Amino acid sequence: MRAIGIILAGGNNRRMRELSQKRAICAMPIAGNYRSIDFTLSNMSNSHIQKVAVFTQYNARSLNEHLSSSKWWDFGRKQGGLYVFTPTMTADNSNWYRGTADTIAQNLSFLKNSHEPYVVIASGDGVYKMDFNKVLEYHIQKKADITVVCRDMEPGTDVERFGTVRVDEDGRILDFEEKPLQAKTSTISCGIYVIRRRQLIELIEKCAEEDRYDFVRDILIRYRDLKRIYAYKMNTYWKNIATVEDFYHTNMDFLNPQVRNYFFKQYPDIYSKVDDLPPAKYNTGAQVQGSLISSGCIVNGVVENSVIFKKSYIGNNCVIKNSIILNDVYIGDNTYIENCIVESRDTIRAGSRYVGEDGIKIVVEKNERYII
Repeated sequence: MRAIGIILAGGNNRRMRELSQKRAICAMPIAGNYRSIDFTLSNMSNSHIQKVAVFTQYNARSLNEHLSSSKWWDFGRKQGGLYVFTPTMTADNSNWYRGTADTIAQNLSFLKNSHEPYVVIASGDGVYKMDFNKVLEYHIQKKADITVVCRDMEPGTDVERFGTVRVDEDGRILDFEEKPLQAKTSTISCGIYVIRRRQLIELIEKCAEEDRYDFVRDILIRYRDLKRIYAYKMNTYWKNIATVEDFYHTNMDFLNPQVRNYFFKQYPDIYSKVDDLPPAKYNTGAQVQGSLISSGCIVNGVVENSVIFKKSYIGNNCVIKNSIILNDVYIGDNTYIENCIVESRDTIRAGSRYVGEDGIKIVVEKNERYII
């Protein structure tokens, strides 16, 4: 593909509450074995984008460890590769990334030293499948300056927390509102853009000169009447990990066989870093129904409609319902958990009871290992 990829993975979101205190949003675990950034990386690899840059910042340690080798997504070629950029103090700049446009501006040399004519920009917190070649073909066909991947959301969706767009019959974006107080349309931006590389350099340099930092507000909205900005509509599965509820419901979606089949059994594949762990073990007394149990887990109790991530231990006589248990959690005997998200590396004391009665409860317990 005649494009390079940029993945914006540096932001923080307080709506993730305790879950974002130890990891970046793009490193949020998904479907037992994946991270949210795996979906964007896999889409770029499957679209034959050979050169991809990931811009990280907030709580980036676990994300950087996950991205330590490009071989998992097949970027380890003689040409191209996977590049991870963190904020760097230089003679000209000593700031953190102040916005999406400023993030690109501080790493503008990456764009200037590349040779591909187009750039695909995407956030790393989306769960979806997409062939970016089709978006590029649409971009060229429309002779667009910028193409924004959009989606018509289902009735009842809280679209006010997204950027909403209004398009004409030809697909050109007439109006773009970022997180409006009252949405006038149910069509949202998915945070995926295609733009010519030289034009992106020009627009980013203009933003830097005028001390502007945000790609949406200072480029898309500001230039919507001056540039040909088009919307590419997608109609397949797409979720954005922006709140605790988003994270919970996205993981629960993978309990649906149709969703699992779409992501994991239909071409193209989704790739991730692989840990050498044994298969899940079900001891006498274990009862599992409608759940995902990952490798390295040991189950002794009852698990219903839940997602259990890697290396977790479920004790005797435990009951886990409608919950998400993250990596390396030890749950003591006779524990009851329902409508909860249990943080990774937690140790739950035997006989504990956690129930999310008014929404999803996040359980963070740091105890010694109790085996009784």
